[in-house]
Amino acid sequence: MNRKRHFLLSFTLIVVAAVAVRADEIDDYVKSQMQKLHIPAVSVAVIKDGSLIKAEGYGLANIEHGIPARSDTVFKIGSVSKQFLATGIMLLVQDGSVALGDEVSKYLTGTPGTWQTITLRHLLTHTSGLVREAPGFDPYKLQPDIDVIKTAYPLPLQFKPGEKWTYSNLGYFVLAEIIHKVSGKPWADFLTERVFAPLRMTATRVTSVADIVPDRADGYAWKVDKFENTENWPTVRPSGAFLSTALDLAKWEAALLTDHVLKGSTKTEMWTPVILNDGRKHRYGFGWQLDDFPAGSASSGVPMIRHGGSMPGFRAGYFRWPSHGLTVVVLTNLESAPVEGLGARIGIRYVPELKQASHPPRAAPDPK
Repeated sequence: MNRKRHFLLSFTLIVVAAVAVRADEIDDYVKSQMQKLHIPAVSVAVIKDGSLIKAEGYGLANIEHGIPARSDTVFKIGSVSKQFLATGIMLLVQDGSVALGDEVSKYLTGTPGTWQTITLRHLLTHTSGLVREAPGFDPYKLQPDIDVIKTAYPLPLQFKPGEKWTYSNLGYFVLAEIIHKVSGKPWADFLTERVFAPLRMTATRVTSVADIVPDRADGYAWKVDKFENTENWPTVRPSGAFLSTALDLAKWEAALLTDHVLKGSTKTEMWTPVILNDGRKHRYGFGWQLDDFPAGSASSGVPMIRHGGSMPGFRAGYFRWPSHGLTVVVLTNLESAPVEGLGARIGIRYVPELKQASHPPRAAPDPK
């Protein structure tokens, strides 16, 4: 049996065992929080020491039709997508096709003079000085990524590249366009071929309004005393591009624990805080936030690698505690769902030692 088949077969057997797990205190906790916080649906995956030990869906993926959520329900994951765009760039680095020190102007024509010192590393770490959103981005207008990017050409940088950290969705538009230019294929196709298809992440794909997507959840907002449908953007933002499931993200986590997609040295670089021009560190890597637990707290000595994501009607969270071998994925279809708290409390139930470092988690703002 080759390595790839062994990886996939092992994961499949683990999934079968995890799905059969009986109701436990995690179920009781999640259901109580859903009722209290008016969350229509939650999907959860818990991976411990490389094994999927919990995979479950709760509530309703579609309220109007009474469709229950499952562990394979498809949610928008917002900025959790950034780790996949970063992975695409790092695969090109591993291939020898690009270098992190390459300047953007090497790949995009017509970039302004102010962009000449922006590198791929700056884009990955949100230290480029680019604005958060390009002025030409319109969630209801279908247009090529490069056209959106060009609308930012006339704008001044917010700061000299590498001087500060400021979250920039525009930077990830640029990274996606570089993947397209270098690979010669749409960035979504590149990631499907190099990541999703090999790992059999069959539900993970770019967001689409028109396409039929089996088991897709609908997004909601809670307005005073009732649920409402939220807007459904027809555009695809590379900065928050993907649909996925708790089970698919568990497959991704299993791959991160091996060298199946990314080399160990590559992951180490992705999970290393960026160093600014003056030598200070900021706790962000390549598409990943790097904190101590709980998120937004002072240092507790418990490292956490994470990222959140928001889209209208959806919030997602991906939380890793490497020193405890624990990962928790939480996907919801409520735009105000406190995924940080849910992820933290689920994590504590599997690793009680985390409680010593925890106080009631503050909701760190989710990048969108």
